[in-house]
Amino acid sequence: MVVCICNAIREQDLKDALRDGAGRPSEVYARLGRRPKCGQCLSFAQSIITRETATA
Repeated sequence: MVVCICNAIREQDLKDALRDGAGRPSEVYARLGRRPKCGQCLSFAQSIITRETATA
């Protein structure tokens, strides 16, 4: 699933960044070498982060 259309970030990319130590959307973007553009994906990214960290 695509999380961020502007930066072509997939859910798997986000999960990989979480495993590498990212804990917030801004850290995910930084680990992927990207920056949020329109910002519409941030709440969706945060919901995935919350879900993944709750089950970890």
